[in-house]
Order: sequence, then structure tokens, then C-alpha cells
Amino acid sequence: MSVHKQSVSFTDAAFNFARELVESGEYPNISAAVSGEMARARAARERERLIFEAEVQRRLALPLDAWEPVRTGESITSGARAQLARLAESGGGTAA
Repeated sequence: MSVHKQSVSFTDAAFNFARELVESGEYPNISAAVSGEMARARAARERERLIFEAEVQRRLALPLDAWEPVRTGESITSGARAQLARLAESGGGTAA
């Protein structure tokens, strides 16, 4: 049986983050910190995928008459931009 050894290079920021996790006592060593954070990220992506999939299935289950038509001829953000402009004019928002 052979052992496959793998080495990975990290950016300084990623290595510093892993080192901070070890120094804070969250993990016993750098390797465990990297493995643990990768597992957390993988689990978060899986949760997001499942939520997205459930939402798509929910929307696909809607009857056709419940679907709103796609707007044409205007920006999809025009309604939001108009609302922000009204808020800015009335002093209810902050202008950048």
C-alpha cells in the first residue's frame, strides 16, 4: 500500500487566518484548521445548494397563472432605482 502525500500552497492571508484559528485555540494545528474550515465551507455550500434547489422546485410547482411575466424594455432595477430616488428627494435616504 502506498501513501500519497500532497502539499498545498496558501496565500499569506489564508495562512494567517489558519494560524489565528490555531492561536485562538479553535484548532490544534494548521493542518486541522485548514481541514476544518474547508469542511465548514463545503457544508455551507451544500446548505445553500439545498435551499436554492428547494426554492426552484417551489417556484416550478406554481400554476402557470401565478407566474409574473418578465418585464421587457426596461431595466430590471428601474423600480428599485425610482424608489431610492424618491427616498433621497424626501430626505428618507442617503445620497452617495
